[in-house]
This record gives sequence, structure tokens and C-alpha cells, in this order.
Amino acid sequence: MAKQFGGKFSPRGKSGTTASTSQLGTDTGSAQTPRAHAASRNAKVDPVGVRSNLMFVPGGLLLLLSVTDQATGMALGMIAAGIWTGAAYLLREGLRATAAFEERRVARKPALPRKILAGLLVGIGAALAALKAEPTIVTALLYGLATCGLHLAAFGLDPLQDKGTEGIDDFQQNRVARAVEEAEFSLDAMTDAALRARDREVEERVEQFQAVARELFRTVEEDPRDLTAARKYLTVYLQGAKDATVKFADIYSRSGDATARLDYLSLLSDLENNFAARTRKLLIEDRSDLTVEIDVLRDRLQREGVHLDRS
Repeated sequence: MAKQFGGKFSPRGKSGTTASTSQLGTDTGSAQTPRAHAASRNAKVDPVGVRSNLMFVPGGLLLLLSVTDQATGMALGMIAAGIWTGAAYLLREGLRATAAFEERRVARKPALPRKILAGLLVGIGAALAALKAEPTIVTALLYGLATCGLHLAAFGLDPLQDKGTEGIDDFQQNRVARAVEEAEFSLDAMTDAALRARDREVEERVEQFQAVARELFRTVEEDPRDLTAARKYLTVYLQGAKDATVKFADIYSRSGDATARLDYLSLLSDLENNFAARTRKLLIEDRSDLTVEIDVLRDRLQREGVHLDRS
């Protein structure tokens, strides 16, 4: 039979759990259900994989090979190497932007098509590199077109159309986008502060709260009318959570105060419950709006003599 592994110094090891329980003076018993690991529950594949990181290699190799060339060849090689390196950076950002677009049900297309621009830059760099080795325009163009096409085939295109924005006011959508962006800055600051505390359980609890907060973000993005009801959560409460995390990290990294740690974990639990409750309330209100619209439409159809079959 499978047995869960855990040691004294594991984040939720048996010895550590027993010690902390005895310090609190409580007896939770063996029936206590462990909190799900936020890191595994919300694990995501980094969109910047090995393939995109390897795109930095050709630029470096071309730069090294161009050092010993004559002036013209060295200049073309260095320019091509710089273009390839810039394309690699654009590709990384394009992959991240595409991943952020895909994970949302309502999203606008990236303002800058980074992956397409990266493909064009790679093609230009390949043309210059080919021109350096064989100074014929036709050959350089063929190499450039082939390299650009292969790059776009390997990494794909950027999203070229908005998703789920039909019937949504652009002004309201922009307001929501700005509010969510500021809220994400607060979550990033919480992550940085939690890492300074050097406590694995604290890091996991922060990640777990962030997952709940992002569920609220997605709910507001899908219906910008909910921004008014959720604005306090996206601004005041998240700013307070960030400030509390920074203060806790300063105290805990210096003194390892167990009381401060317990108070902070309790705060995270309260915040998580409140954010989850607000998300549920917004969803219920949206469902109530749908019910009202359905009832109004049914009444209108009945007044016009249309018989509805509700079986």
C-alpha cells in the first residue's frame, strides 16, 4: 500500500506538525485533512521552454565566427547576431503573451505581434548571415524566407483576434484591464516578499491565495459590470495583503517569530475565504441576471401569443 513520504524537516512533516500542534495547545487528531498543495494544484508549464531558450545560441555562435572575418563579413555577422538575439527576446515575450491570452476566456489580442516580429527578425538575420558567406541577393533572400517560415511554423503566430469580447464595452474592458494589471503587481510583490521569508509553507499559502484572487480577476474580466462590486478587493484589500506580507517577511526573516507566522497564515485564510465568497456572490448575481432576462423574454413571447413548451 502506498505511504506518504514526509520527514521532520518537510513543510508538513509529521514531526513538525506534531511540534506546532503541541505549541498551540490543540489536538487536531489524525482525521485532520491536509490543505492541498497550492504549488501542485496550480502548477503551470512555463511557456518559455527549451526551444525558445535555444534561439539565443545561434546569435552567440555567429558572433564568435564573425570575429576573425574581414571588415564587411564581421560587420554583417555582428548585425545578424544582434538581430537574432533581439528576436529571441521577442519570442520569449510573445510566448508569455500567448499563454496569458489562452488561459483567459475573455482577452484582447496582444498589441504587438511579438512572435511574428521575431520570425521576421530571424529571417532578416539569416539573410544577412547568408550574404556574409555568399554575397548573392537571391540566395540571401531564399535563406531569409525559409528561416522565417520555419520559425513561424515552429512557434506559431500571435493571437490576431480578441476573444470573448463580443458585446462588451471597450471603455469598461480597459478599466478592468488596468485594475487587474495593478492587482497583479500587488500579487507579484507578495510573491517576492514571501520568498524572503524562506518558509515553504508560507510560499504555498501565498500561492494558494493568489489562485483564489485570480479566480476573482477572471470573473471580473468576463463581466466588466462586476468591477464596481469587486474594486475594493482588487485595490484596498490586495494592497493591504501586500503590505502585510512585506512586513511579515521583514519580521520573520530577522527573528523567526512563530506568533507572527501564525497571525499571517490566519490572515491569508481570512483573505482567501473572503475573496472566494466575493467570487461566488458575483457568479450568483450573474446567474440572477440571466434568470431575469429569461423571464422577461418569456413574458414578452406570451404577450405576443407565442406558446412556450416548458416540459
